[in-house]
Amino acid sequence: MANVKMTQEARLLRALQNGSEFTANQISSRFGIKNPYATVQNLKLKGFAIYLNNRTNSMGQTYKKYRIGTPTRAVVAAGYRALIGA
Repeated sequence: MANVKMTQEARLLRALQNGSEFTANQISSRFGIKNPYATVQNLKLKGFAIYLNNRTNSMGQTYKKYRIGTPTRAVVAAGYRALIGA
């Protein structure tokens, strides 16, 4: 079996699908992605429901983390409406 090298984007997607959450800085350092915002946008355009949520640590500081999730029915309906031009 050949050793297949995964792209940075594929490694990020696999980690998100396994339940991990990451800040933009964590994506850059862990996966070597120079522009995490663009990479996440590419994944969204490929149909993955990736959300950026606010989190608060024990000291009251807030930060944002990306996670993969399930879109609401309203989001799915909006996508279908956009496809048919309604």
